[in-house]
Amino acid sequence: MQVGLSGPLRAAANGEASIHIEAETIRELLNRLLERYPAMKQHMEIGIAVSIDGAIYRDNWTTKIPEGADVYLLPRIAGG
Repeated sequence: MQVGLSGPLRAAANGEASIHIEAETIRELLNRLLERYPAMKQHMEIGIAVSIDGAIYRDNWTTKIPEGADVYLLPRIAGG
């Protein structure tokens, strides 16, 4: 699948705006990203969100990623 990266996540992936990764779940996706781009660890520790076909996932890493889904990683946004 192609995974879009924004902001500091893009910088942690050597400037790549989109990368190809094979994964069935969000957890597998994040683990593979860390294997390939260790600099993402600091961003994942702060918190990230995963968008799958427009739905935002912040903590449910067991969610399956459908084939052909639009997937984006975003820095977690806090507000109040």
